[in-house]
Amino acid sequence: MPFKPFASPLPALLLLLTSVTGLVDAVSVLGLGRVFTANMTGNVVFLGFALVGTPGFAALPLVLGLAGFLGGSLLAGALGKRAAARPLRQWLLTAAFAEATLLLFAAVCAGGPAHGAGHGLFLIIVLTAAAMGLRNATVRQLKVPDLTTTVLTLTLAGLAADSRLAGGQNPNMARRIGAVLAILAGAALGASLVNRFGLALPLVLAGLTTFGATALCSLHASTAKPHAFD
Repeated sequence: MPFKPFASPLPALLLLLTSVTGLVDAVSVLGLGRVFTANMTGNVVFLGFALVGTPGFAALPLVLGLAGFLGGSLLAGALGKRAAARPLRQWLLTAAFAEATLLLFAAVCAGGPAHGAGHGLFLIIVLTAAAMGLRNATVRQLKVPDLTTTVLTLTLAGLAADSRLAGGQNPNMARRIGAVLAILAGAALGASLVNRFGLALPLVLAGLTTFGATALCSLHASTAKPHAFD
């Protein structure tokens, strides 16, 4: 059953994690070249460009991003299945710790002397993509409506299609608008940090925010119960 918006802290947590996606995408797009590490639709499109030799697009970073994302998603799926009989907070904290560790390790790599090219750049791509894959697959298992934390296509479509202008009742309107504003704010903050301080600081902020916010969420009584998996 989906979580009720006021019976659980999860919607608020996922809105905050949506802003973290903006931070990570700012790092990947502005600092790692033409590659996304949270938005895999963009990577698949860019890979199509690269495969036909379009200037400015390289296949290897995109393949590494996709591979890292799939690896993180695989890990999240395994964690979720093993957590079926355990308190929700234990599963959330484990997933958040894994995501934060990947992001902080990426920050260490970004602060190194070779972060701007070659193997250093490739490692950051894999680490951040794995973190976002782990997050995406974890959130998918939570089944909180309109809060995927990484993509907005369906959110925006629902916002328009379910609006009163279209004859709908505006379900989850505040949540949908919040998701759009969260990723916008995260991207703006991330771009500002990347432009001023480089890649490491926004990655550190992303990792600490992910774990800190999840730890606060885990204090809520509702997270003491196991989560129902399909």
